[in-house]
Amino acid sequence: MLLDYEILKILWWLFLGVILSVFSIMDGQDMGIGAMLPFVGKTDDDKRVMINAVAPHWDGNQVWLILGGGAIFAAWPMIYATAFSGFYWAMLLVLFALFFRPVGFDYRGKVEHTAWKTTWDWLLFIGSVVPPIVCGVAFGNLLQGVPFYFDNDLRSWYTGSFWALLNPFALVCGVAAISLYIQQGANYLYARTTGSIQAAGKKWSVIAGYVFSAMFVLGGLWCYFGIDGYVITSPVDPAMLPNPLNKTVTREAGAWFINYGKYPVLWLIPLIAVGGSLLSVYMIKLGKAAWAIICSSLAMIGTIFTPLISMFPFLLPSSTNFVSSLTAWDCTSSQLTLFVMLIVTLIFLPIVLLYTAWAYYVLRGKLTPDYIKENSNSLY
Repeated sequence: MLLDYEILKILWWLFLGVILSVFSIMDGQDMGIGAMLPFVGKTDDDKRVMINAVAPHWDGNQVWLILGGGAIFAAWPMIYATAFSGFYWAMLLVLFALFFRPVGFDYRGKVEHTAWKTTWDWLLFIGSVVPPIVCGVAFGNLLQGVPFYFDNDLRSWYTGSFWALLNPFALVCGVAAISLYIQQGANYLYARTTGSIQAAGKKWSVIAGYVFSAMFVLGGLWCYFGIDGYVITSPVDPAMLPNPLNKTVTREAGAWFINYGKYPVLWLIPLIAVGGSLLSVYMIKLGKAAWAIICSSLAMIGTIFTPLISMFPFLLPSSTNFVSSLTAWDCTSSQLTLFVMLIVTLIFLPIVLLYTAWAYYVLRGKLTPDYIKENSNSLY
């Protein structure tokens, strides 16, 4: 017997947040370290320590991004079609930046030449910085509304431009995203290394934590006072069949905070975002690496779910035609599709998480420049 259609829609909205959170937590480690690579490593051995700290896991972490795209395609095909076509150039920018990561890891050590390695260091930097910034910018644009609309045949049309995405509010969100990734990476670097590299990880974690907290609070205030949210003004049937044009929508000041007003307990989510980051700073200052990683991971979760809760049930608001806005109720796949996907996810997601935890447990321990030299031919 299938679950209720409304419940399935809510569960898949929740799974979207879970997948994005896990991706940010896992890939935040290696992207954060990649963002610090040209600045922290003073010698080639130091940089190899940084690279090999994430080398066993970076490709597995990358899979969560693919899983997120696949989940959107299967659960919300309208969102997949609209967002991936509307954000086409932004998606290509992320894709080409990601190309530098596998090639950079593999080819950096192939030639013993300073200019060669320095070039790959900067390419790894680009491949690590661009994706989180673009993701943050994307969330910033979602909160402002995306310029698209549906015609009567439910064909989507994008009316914006790539450069319009780089507006001030979205850039604040981008800075917040890369800062949180750097904090996560710096915490992991502190846990896996010793000496001057470990000290640098501590320093970067503290700075990134303060920057993220400031940008998150600034973005929240900006959103409250300067950005109108969306409200469905017609009766809503959560079990309705997909048809985004079967509703009426308006924009109102402070609408993105309506859910927090209805359910005050939800304020814990943004508090976890800021509090987790600041608590991570406190823990890293005490030298408690594991707790610092846990706290920055909680900050990741809070940061992902804060806009999702603010916008719910909206998933892709339209600034061109409010009625075309896509919500959790009117753009999902069929009830059977969501149910089958739910069963598959409940079976395989715990297996993937257990395997990932086991891999991190087996490959735990400190990395030092001496270890890199002793195993130079088998490491990056």
